[in-house]
Amino acid sequence: MSSYPRGVTSVILWTFLSSALTIAAQTIPAAGLTSKPKVVLVELFTSEGCSDCPPADELLRRVDRKQTSAGKLIVGVSEHVTYWNYLGWSDPFSLDKSDQRQNAYSNEFGLNGVYTPQMVVNGTEEFVGSDSAKLSAALQKEDRHPSAVDLRIASLDLAAGKVTVTFSADGVFPSQGVDVIAVLADDTDRSSVQRGENSGHTLTHVAVARSLTQVATLKGATTESTVQIPLPHFYQQTQMHHLILIAQTTGTGPVVGADTKSF
Repeated sequence: MSSYPRGVTSVILWTFLSSALTIAAQTIPAAGLTSKPKVVLVELFTSEGCSDCPPADELLRRVDRKQTSAGKLIVGVSEHVTYWNYLGWSDPFSLDKSDQRQNAYSNEFGLNGVYTPQMVVNGTEEFVGSDSAKLSAALQKEDRHPSAVDLRIASLDLAAGKVTVTFSADGVFPSQGVDVIAVLADDTDRSSVQRGENSGHTLTHVAVARSLTQVATLKGATTESTVQIPLPHFYQQTQMHHLILIAQTTGTGPVVGADTKSF
């Protein structure tokens, strides 16, 4: 059974955040970019059953689809875990795949277990998900390192319950190769929590992962690859969604490239 800390302090220094993150004031619609900036992936492992998580959800909302001071696009992913579900509230967005991914990170970072809220930036740094100072430092560090792989979504088509994606990849690949992971995400979601630690609260989330699928493993550049991803059964056409493609060093290592496109 997964473990998690109780009573993690969830204080966000809003004044510090507005100055230290040094992000652009306007959200950038990924589908409308003409010259796409490099991407920094910010993953948040969270749960609606965790009272320490809402401040981390809000922190992710404040940076998602903004730019760093060096012009990199911050792409957030809310990955809701299942191990809080038995404590009074079953998170409707929780996925076993989120548990598996967080456990893989725990092993990669040499942690004693998993916890919420947890942020992971480009697969290289992890910290308590409401810690704005550590997020700022991690983003500044990523600004100093160019993305190794230029991963680009060329086209995206919905038909017959599937998303057909064509993408390309170029750049310097790690010797063990990269896994290409596709995340289908809701732009925003909201819940009125009836039980558990957040009982009586309405919670809002951004970039909520509804499916996580490894679609390819690459050892080098590809001019064009096409993959199909089944749509989750709860996909709603009336809602806004986006696809996030992640090129990650095999074995849940560093994220070396990413791209995103709305649908």
